[in-house]
Amino acid sequence: MNSIEFSSLLCSRLCHDLVGPVGAMSNGVELLAEETDPEMRERCLELLADSARQTANKLKFFRLAFGAAGGFAEAVSTSEARTALEGLFGEGKVAVDWMVASPSLPKVAVKLLLNLAMTAGDALLRGGRLNVAAEHRGPLIELAVRAEGPRLHLDTEVRAALDGRTAPEALTPRASAGHLIHMLATEADAPLMVSEPEPGVLLLGLAMRAA
Repeated sequence: MNSIEFSSLLCSRLCHDLVGPVGAMSNGVELLAEETDPEMRERCLELLADSARQTANKLKFFRLAFGAAGGFAEAVSTSEARTALEGLFGEGKVAVDWMVASPSLPKVAVKLLLNLAMTAGDALLRGGRLNVAAEHRGPLIELAVRAEGPRLHLDTEVRAALDGRTAPEALTPRASAGHLIHMLATEADAPLMVSEPEPGVLLLGLAMRAA
């Protein structure tokens, strides 16, 4: 698979996640144009504001997780990464515990951490909690994400992509983030650890060189 084909898969994943809030804004505008009742118009405006906030939050996250946020800088602010991740899940059913003390991390580490957290969050089908951690240990940076919830399932297609077992022609937008994690981890010479299936708990992590 060439870079253009893989970029297309990531774009498809991004569009899939954005179609909900963007579609809601479109519907809200149509309703607002037809509605005359003041209370209903106010309700429409509230829904529009909520959908706009969701869209902006997702775009901020994807900019860091998939895009070139930070420009040519070698490091990215962890506070920016935390804000992006918390915005992705918003006030939904997934709570985020951010356990990263360093004010900045290498760009690759931030991309890995955000994509690991998104992947683990997607596995929390009925919500739950994400523990997101990064720590310097000598020459290494350890990244770890722990997901816990009442119903947790890591899609077999995504697990295969994380392990690098998916043939290029079989890769789908759903598993594109998993493939990105595998690619970044391989380039960093940092084997990815994915826990075996366990009721309600999923662990993802790796250790990469700091420089």
